[in-house]
Amino acid sequence: MCGIVGIAGKSPVNQPLYDALTVLQHRGQDAAGIVTCHNGRLFLRKENGMVRDVFHTRHMLRLIGNFGIGHVRYPTAGSSSSAEAQPFYVNSPYGITLAHNGNLTNAHEIARDLFREDLRHINTDSDSEVLLNVFAHELQAQNKFNPTENDIFAAVTAVHKRCKGAYAVVAMITGYGIVGFRDPNGIRPILFGERETPEGKEYIVASESVAITSLGYKVVRDLEPGEAVFINAEGQLFTRQCAEKPQYSPCIFEYVYFARPDSIIDNISVYKARLRMGERLAQKIVREWGADHDIDVVIPIPDTSRTSALELANQLNVKYREGFMKNRYIGRTFIMPGQGQRKKSVRQKLNPIELEFSGKNVLLVDDSIVRGTTCREIIQMARDAGAKKVYFASAAPAVKFPNVYGIDMPAKDELIAHGRTEDEVCTMIGADRLVYQDLDDLIAAAREGNPHIERFDCSVFNGEYVTGDIDDAYLEALQASRNDSAKKKKDGGEGSGPTIVDLSNGS
Repeated sequence: MCGIVGIAGKSPVNQPLYDALTVLQHRGQDAAGIVTCHNGRLFLRKENGMVRDVFHTRHMLRLIGNFGIGHVRYPTAGSSSSAEAQPFYVNSPYGITLAHNGNLTNAHEIARDLFREDLRHINTDSDSEVLLNVFAHELQAQNKFNPTENDIFAAVTAVHKRCKGAYAVVAMITGYGIVGFRDPNGIRPILFGERETPEGKEYIVASESVAITSLGYKVVRDLEPGEAVFINAEGQLFTRQCAEKPQYSPCIFEYVYFARPDSIIDNISVYKARLRMGERLAQKIVREWGADHDIDVVIPIPDTSRTSALELANQLNVKYREGFMKNRYIGRTFIMPGQGQRKKSVRQKLNPIELEFSGKNVLLVDDSIVRGTTCREIIQMARDAGAKKVYFASAAPAVKFPNVYGIDMPAKDELIAHGRTEDEVCTMIGADRLVYQDLDDLIAAAREGNPHIERFDCSVFNGEYVTGDIDDAYLEALQASRNDSAKKKKDGGEGSGPTIVDLSNGS
């Protein structure tokens, strides 16, 4: 999972790009990068770490120019090496930099073809570098000294024919402009906006609406599945549908967990969708537990579940309380390799307020249950704080299958709900009772915001992958690369050290 942004401005874009990345920081805390363009020269800074740690004053001063793109990253494909921080760069044709959110499901096959047929070299394990080289090769195939919007859209059309999976992309073609495009299923979010300045109109392309509005831009709209937008060096904007059979299939987990609640994605308010999740989950509790349930208090697992938990409490007419204080300097635990590290992280991350638990029947609400490590530790923390009974509610259905479209969810054997019943999961996490959101209710909660979306990617819940190219062999290979031991080997092996990646002669 990553966050992307591109700005075609009339004044320096280094600060706006930095500000946008801080707003998108929740989408990636592993690495960050910005590249800008001035008089045909690129200036790049990227490294592992949070945005505030990667960019210092000396770096910002070097990032000159009115056009640029930025990226924040979680490692999904490839490793967490700083060599795989984005944006990526290729010098032919024209000089292209690219930032990508998502995951190509046929990256290995494309990489082989790029080497054997297109005579292009891939230097990392990142599918984003593969995507960049495909786009560069297809743009070069247009054989134009001065590419027009038609040539760029033709290259995107060719990308759609070669690449499978999920991809929301911003790319900068040196001296020509910025292009953004979305895969034909629209799995990952991408929007564009505009604002008037004394020097003329500026444009922005970003993963979430909040990155657009927080900078003073007005959201124009989401890119449709398969659509591309191009802003040329003169500041003219062009859009075109570049896919033959696009179909809206956005990832429903964006609304459950990843997107900021103040974002609107594909005309669906993330905040409103989460309210509806809480409402429908409350209805299920009344339906299955009865109106005479013995829940004394509803407590969210901060932060993402707060919205759903609040509405759930309102619907049940039960007190809502903040029972955990969060240390915001600990990373997301389901991405951390190793059970021991995850358990230690949970205890460092959350601290209970004992008076909210003591002698009470507590319903803990989380956005989802992935490995189960976090909720098991939290349930025990609630008991240690004096809770009489601890119930657990998930605003999402049981996560039973790996995500192949850009979320670094673990191998299926590490998913606590894979191959287990709800009662078995309840026993494993140590709850007195467990309730999951029904998938139909989750879909309805999201779709109510935009009835025109007929299908969501719900593959982590039902194993139905919308690209239609995922089989058991693919999932087995994915498991071999994503389990804890593979991650430790990958991140501790060769090539994981720091690299100097600043094209402006210094880092």
